[in-house]
Amino acid sequence: MTLTLLFFGDVVGDVGREALYRALPELRAEFGADAVIVNGENAAGGRGITPKLCEEFFRNGVDVITLGDHAWDQQELISWLDKEEAARVLRPFNHQSGTPGRGACVLDTPKGKVAVLCLIGRTYLRPGADNPFTLGYEEATRLREEACALFCDFHGETTSEKIAAAWRLDGIASAVVGTHTHVQTADDRILPGGTAALTDVGMCGSRDGVIGRDREAVLEGCITALPCKFPIGPWPAQVNGVVVRIDTETGRALSIERINRSYDK
Repeated sequence: MTLTLLFFGDVVGDVGREALYRALPELRAEFGADAVIVNGENAAGGRGITPKLCEEFFRNGVDVITLGDHAWDQQELISWLDKEEAARVLRPFNHQSGTPGRGACVLDTPKGKVAVLCLIGRTYLRPGADNPFTLGYEEATRLREEACALFCDFHGETTSEKIAAAWRLDGIASAVVGTHTHVQTADDRILPGGTAALTDVGMCGSRDGVIGRDREAVLEGCITALPCKFPIGPWPAQVNGVVVRIDTETGRALSIERINRSYDK
């Protein structure tokens, strides 16, 4: 059988959330998706996510939420991550031992079990993460014994680290897709071992802002070099994602296709 996964990039603020919720029903139907994974680490005003917003995501058709370097920005999320209702909200797996929450889960779908793994890079990001190339490899290998497919969100600052992560997991993960930089790259491909790879999936947020933030505020900071706030940018919005089709018998990706849609208020 062919398993179809939809994955959407960093959701930025209320504009990103509303655009995603509008897009999900049509895209799920268009691609015949068996599961939807979303990186939600910028959903709460651009910084982190709250338990309430996680529940909102699930009500709107999201199956798994991944996080990244903003995982701890909303204090109320930290203790909530250990609760059973947060089992499908994943902070990076390679955060140091003892960190609240989970870094991986196994999801039941009509086509079989899908494992989802969240990893974070260590280049130019805040300290506190262990090596994703060792711990991530070990966990991915373990997860493949439980599921017919494995999807990995690699949250990283540099293109080189995200590309290297895809090669490290080639033949183990069904897909390794990067997040964090909010700009969709055009290097989607299937590696020799059968792993679909994309350096960055992009974002869901203000299309004409600067990575989801108000462009005038960002430009003021660039011009004056003075501290200033960067509010969420206005509509119209863009919804960036990827659709990956996977052979459930082998766990190999059959295809990977980028999604880039625009929505007016």
